[in-house]
Amino acid sequence: MTAVLRGFRRTCPKCGQGRLFKGYLKVADSCTVCREELCHHRADDGPAYLTILVVGHVLAVAMHFGWAWFRPDPLVLASVLAVLTVGLSLYLLPRIKGGIVGVQWAKRMHGFGDRA
Repeated sequence: MTAVLRGFRRTCPKCGQGRLFKGYLKVADSCTVCREELCHHRADDGPAYLTILVVGHVLAVAMHFGWAWFRPDPLVLASVLAVLTVGLSLYLLPRIKGGIVGVQWAKRMHGFGDRA
């Protein structure tokens, strides 16, 4: 669980201090602090699917309560939900990818098992 939380914070799953990404979603080849190789990850499409799942459920609840409590104009509700969708997706995607890399590191998957 520690490695997953470190990945969610976008830090190295081993030491928790080095940066996990060298860009928005590009995983660094190795940690700058502990030199752990991070290039073995195989996150593929998992982060995108989980992000869609989480954002969809959160915004479905927001849409329901927003309409039931405030009864805004449909165009206003659609505009607000569109902004929330994009913002929440951009916020969660690298964090979920970091969590998946942390799971793979903790379970010694895809070449991570060679560590000491």
